[in-house]
Formats: sequence, C-alpha cells, structure tokens
Amino acid sequence: MADEAFGQFMGKHKEGFVPLVFHEVSVSDMELRSTEFLEMMGSRRTTRHFSSRAVSRSLIENAIMTGSTAPSGAHLQPWTFVAISNPGLKRKIREAAEVEEKRFYEERIPDEWEEVLAPLGTDYVKEHITDVPWLVVLFRHTQRKRKNGEWSPTYYSQESCGIAAGMFISAIHNMGLVTLTHTPSPMGFLGEILGRGEHEKAMLLMPVGYPADGAEVPNLQRKALDEISDFIE
Repeated sequence: MADEAFGQFMGKHKEGFVPLVFHEVSVSDMELRSTEFLEMMGSRRTTRHFSSRAVSRSLIENAIMTGSTAPSGAHLQPWTFVAISNPGLKRKIREAAEVEEKRFYEERIPDEWEEVLAPLGTDYVKEHITDVPWLVVLFRHTQRKRKNGEWSPTYYSQESCGIAAGMFISAIHNMGLVTLTHTPSPMGFLGEILGRGEHEKAMLLMPVGYPADGAEVPNLQRKALDEISDFIE
C-alpha cells in the first residue's frame, strides 16, 4: 500500500520537480550524529600559520562543490570560487593585499575595531597568502545574465554566499585541513588581478592548507549556548 500511495503521489508531481530523497534515521542516531559533528566542528580553529605542504586539487574541488550545495536565493548560486596555486599570482595578491592592509592599520582603522582585533594579534603582514598551497577567493555575483542577454540583479546574494562560505569552511575542516577568512579592506584589487567581471565582488580570501609546525591560535573561548540562543517553547 505504501508503494502504491507513493506511485500515486509521483503521478501528481508538478512538472520540473522531482521527489525529495530523504533517508530517515533513528532518534538515537540523530543524537549521535549531532554530537559527533558538534565535537568535530568544535575543534575548528582559525590559524595564520600555514605549511607549504602540497594539497591535491581534488580536495579543493570537493570543498568548492560542498560549498556550492548551499541554498541560495532563487537557486541562482551567485558565487564563483577562484582557486589559485600559481606562486607568482599568489605573490602578486599578497603584495596588493599588504598595501591595502598597511594603509588600513596605520590610517583607517576605527578605535572600536582596533580594540577587538588586538587579542588576535593581526597586522598588515600576510605571509599566509604566499605560504599556503592554495588560495581560494569567493566572489559574489551582484548581477546575472538572463536568457535574453540582459543583466538583472541577483537576490539575497550576500546571504547566499555567506552560507556557501560556511559550508566550504566546514568541508575544509572535515577533511583535515585549515583555513582563514581574510577580508582585505578594500578588496577591489582581487577582481582586477584575477580578471573577474564587474558583476563579481570579492567577498573572502581563504588560504587553505596544512597548519605549520608550531602553529598557534589565540587563547579564546566560544560563547556558551545561553549566550547565543533563546528558546521559546
């Protein structure tokens, strides 16, 4: 009877739609999966100390494809992940980033921003850009080309790319590598160096690789559940 009912449901499916593939798991397995995933992600840390040890392109491809499973406004997938391993290009990006970052730290940084950055020990020197085997720059599409050739806005591109970035970062941690969310200010030079179109805006620069021997991270604690949530039951 269940198969018959499913067949009748399938017959009523709207054109352009397919059945949801959903494999239910037991409540106990849900608890176990959620706990294991939380513990794994709880060990994720952002470091600025990277090894030059090689990382295969296939791992970067898998992380990008994982990021691209993110939900997006009207399923426009308004992102391009540009992955760079070329040493000369990484050097060029580092030089341009350090010019902007030096100006930011010395001339433009607001007091309130400097206050919260101080515990992180950041400065304008960005060795990680040239140390890592891969740089991945996430570009957000502000417009899309329609079938008639005209350009139109994308929808919720900021939110969509934010989710995609989070899933990319999770994939990198899950495979046993580390990354850093670097946001040079401003970031227009990335589009120029990488030859991206005017409708693509750089959102994040993420070095990806193994941590360096002796890599360090700030001694920080994440907020507790009651500090980041409010349950209404």
